[in-house]
Amino acid sequence: MTDSAVIDIRAVTEDDLPAWTRTWGNGYLRPYTEHSVDAIRATARQDRLIGAFDMDRCVGTYRSTPQELTVPGGAVLPVSAVSKVSVAGTHRRRGLLSRMVATDLRGAFERGEPLAVLDAAQYPLYGRYGFGPATAMAWFEIDVHRARLDPGRTADVSGVLQVDAREYLKAAPAVYERLRAVQHGALRRDEQWWLDATGQRPEGAAERPEPFFALHIDPDTGEADGLLCFSAEETWGSMLPRSPLWIRDLVAVSPRAEAALLRYAVTVDWVATVHLPYRAPDTLLPLWLGDPRAARVSALSDYMWLRVLDTPRALSARTYGVEGGLVLEVTDAAGYAAGRWSLEGGPDGASCARTGRAPDLRIDVRDLSALYLGDDSATRLAALGGTEELRPGALARADAMFRTGRRPWSPRAVLGRRYQAGAP
Repeated sequence: MTDSAVIDIRAVTEDDLPAWTRTWGNGYLRPYTEHSVDAIRATARQDRLIGAFDMDRCVGTYRSTPQELTVPGGAVLPVSAVSKVSVAGTHRRRGLLSRMVATDLRGAFERGEPLAVLDAAQYPLYGRYGFGPATAMAWFEIDVHRARLDPGRTADVSGVLQVDAREYLKAAPAVYERLRAVQHGALRRDEQWWLDATGQRPEGAAERPEPFFALHIDPDTGEADGLLCFSAEETWGSMLPRSPLWIRDLVAVSPRAEAALLRYAVTVDWVATVHLPYRAPDTLLPLWLGDPRAARVSALSDYMWLRVLDTPRALSARTYGVEGGLVLEVTDAAGYAAGRWSLEGGPDGASCARTGRAPDLRIDVRDLSALYLGDDSATRLAALGGTEELRPGALARADAMFRTGRRPWSPRAVLGRRYQAGAP
């Protein structure tokens, strides 16, 4: 067995890409193909690919990508988005993941990225590195026959336009950008993302059927203000249609557009069940149905995890629910976010700077990260042990400042695979 100290953690070169891609595919149970290497190569110039190499064999993979995150109040911060993390089963429990994370977080801090984000495939892994669950997601399974759409009230699909992939691609990115400007928790979608989402990227496009597309057109402006992408499968049982429909993407910038697009999906011929994944748990979508109980929660989970690296920059970038001040003593084993910080903030902006004043709260970086987008409360985190109230009333003040009127949401679409009910 090779000593873990001699296993090299380094940036991936062009020659390493096939081995790196194969190792990542093994970890995620994805067959290796030339197309998968091409897909990695297409983004490798802007991504930071890290590998763990035992002699000439790749035994660990890690990727981070420059991204942008909308925070409460609408400001956009550069972030490091982590993905494709794996360690070969032959090399587990040897510190390779810790070394790859440390390498990447150091690079993110040096590049001036105040936050790192990821989707955690396994809950226990990333808290040890200062990440905290910052958004949640709910999956809904809608019983079409129970939805009870009333033609006079809840079945209005006016403004919905069926389009092909090319028409969708022309309008959808602008719709998403309008949402991203106001939706805290949203990440940027680049051109490559949209090409993949619509099947317009040559590599691998023929491996899956093209989904269906629709837009909602604002009658006042004539412009698209909502988008819908879905897949469906013709299924029959006892001479009755029982087709499932999987919503890949549903984004709208107005309640009217959101309601119309969901109702359209629920009224597609032959569909018995609509699967609606990756929504904020407080989404209004079920309430647009005649019977909201037709939308059953099939899964509820944490989703985006966040890691604060630059405390003053991160805290001063967002707005707060009420005017107030807090002195936070942040603990961080890696050192990046650690310090005693004076936060003054409110609905119109904030400032955060190092201070020598006595702290109101002692908070671990994982808890600060979970609190940052407003999806958790300081009171809950204190009950779990990672936050300590040092001055009476500080927890209540933190709750009032950090919480947001609506929960954060990170709109995503899983491309190239079909959703299974209750199984993210």
